[in-house]
Amino acid sequence: MKTEEPLIESWRELLSQYSRVAHELDRALQDRHGLTMSDYEVLDRLIAAEGCKSRIHDLVGDLHLSQSASSRAVARLEKCGLVARAMCDTDRRGVFVTATDDGRALHAQARRTQLAVLKEHLA
Repeated sequence: MKTEEPLIESWRELLSQYSRVAHELDRALQDRHGLTMSDYEVLDRLIAAEGCKSRIHDLVGDLHLSQSASSRAVARLEKCGLVARAMCDTDRRGVFVTATDDGRALHAQARRTQLAVLKEHLA
C-alpha cells in the first residue's frame, strides 16, 4: 500500500492545482469578459479551427465537456452574437458553428486574460 501513496498524493496535487487555476481563470474571464471558462474554450477551439468554424460534433470531441454542456455553451455564445450556426452543405444532418467578428474580437481580449492567469499560476 505504501508504494501507492506517492501516486495518490501526486494525483491529489494535480487535481488541486487544476482546480485552483480553473477557478481563477473562470473568475477572471467572467469578471473581465462575461465569459465562462467553457464559453472561452468553445471560442478558443473555433478560432483555432480552419476558417474559424467547426462541426458541432467535432467541437464536442475536442472539448472536455459533456455533449449537453457543450450545447449550452454554444447556445449562450450564439445568443450573445459571438458564434453563428449554419447547416453543412455536404451533410444536411451536420451543423457548423462559426465564430463571428464579435466572437473573434472578444476571444482576442480574453486570450490575454487567459495567458496572464496561466503565467501567474503555472510559470
